[in-house]
Amino acid sequence: MTELLRIHSLSLSADHKKILDGLDLTIAEQEIHALLGTNGCGKSTLAFVIMGCEGYLPATGTIVFGNRVINDLKIHERARLGITLAWQEPARFEGISIANYLSLGSPSADPARYLQRVGLTPDEYLPRMVDKTLSGGQRKRIELASVLALKPKLAILDEPDSGIDMLSMNEIAAVIEAFKAEGAAVLLITHREEMALVSDRASQLCGGRIVFSGTPSNVARHYKARTCIVCDGNECGNG
Repeated sequence: MTELLRIHSLSLSADHKKILDGLDLTIAEQEIHALLGTNGCGKSTLAFVIMGCEGYLPATGTIVFGNRVINDLKIHERARLGITLAWQEPARFEGISIANYLSLGSPSADPARYLQRVGLTPDEYLPRMVDKTLSGGQRKRIELASVLALKPKLAILDEPDSGIDMLSMNEIAAVIEAFKAEGAAVLLITHREEMALVSDRASQLCGGRIVFSGTPSNVARHYKARTCIVCDGNECGNG
């Protein structure tokens, strides 16, 4: 497969603490790559660094997207290249229709098409309002539909399973497959090994570096077994 993203020897510190430590990671075009690790291990920090968020300039290392080094690009410039970040806690829009919500980032997109992609019936959901009548799973799928409508080359999904029940988590897993079907690669950030199983390939993050990569099932077993060579199993995994 053609390589889309390559991160080499990436390091970042904050408040005299090293958050990322010589991290290496590659993602291919149309690959779903799960990044598995416990809360606080640096997963979201890595997402912010890739997206170019303010305050997340790495001290060392390179980020190559396509054939271009993007370290010096601003967040909007990276977005134009096709990188999109779906935040764990996205901005909340209340009191507008779902149709309008899906058109905010991409006015020319067909909202009905992307609702269908995430398993929601357009005739039922387009007229509805974005409000508390939506369940957590419905809201999450609508948020992911809005990301799909941007037609990203790389979608970074930060804990898309956060705050939803097991049934909804299965639905979200199906939505993640829709990104691949639309031609996007996905960096799937999660602390749940069962969610990582939807990916094509997976990596485990601990101590600011990738400590294990391979098939999703192998990485999930490694994560659960607490066999990390960096922290000796004391910090990573959910045992």
